[in-house]
Amino acid sequence: MQIRFDVPADPAYPGRVAAALGAVRLRRFARIGAALAAAGVVGFAVAPGGRFSSLWTTLVVAGVLSMLYPSWVRWRARRRSGDYAVEGGYEITDHNIMMRSGSESSGIAWDGVTEVRDTPGFWIVYVGRMPATVIPRDLMSSGDAETLRAFMTDRGLLPSR
Repeated sequence: MQIRFDVPADPAYPGRVAAALGAVRLRRFARIGAALAAAGVVGFAVAPGGRFSSLWTTLVVAGVLSMLYPSWVRWRARRRSGDYAVEGGYEITDHNIMMRSGSESSGIAWDGVTEVRDTPGFWIVYVGRMPATVIPRDLMSSGDAETLRAFMTDRGLLPSR
């Protein structure tokens, strides 16, 4: 397998990458926030106007802020990442994923990849428990995307559809 494609210097692209990676890392804040807000609401319902009303208020406010935090981080990443738009490219073989961005390049061996998650527009590549990089499906030809999907499925990195 030999897949090669370019990444144009699009100011919106780094923001989309940041949003995709941020969604993975920040998902727990929304869940924790929902739990805190629910605990605060239950506290108000069980003991209305009691001694602990400031505690319940704090839980509700902390929960709502925690649920809003991922959206704020993604907005900020999109706003700031326009300055990082440079031309780049990917070269994906049976052995590794090579990425080039401006004058920098790096690679990830498939042997080190533990999981690949399918998200809208990207495959998120994990090394261990950490998301290491993304592979943009939108910039690949449909034939190359299907070839890579089959390769990752055969290796057990991507669940079959």
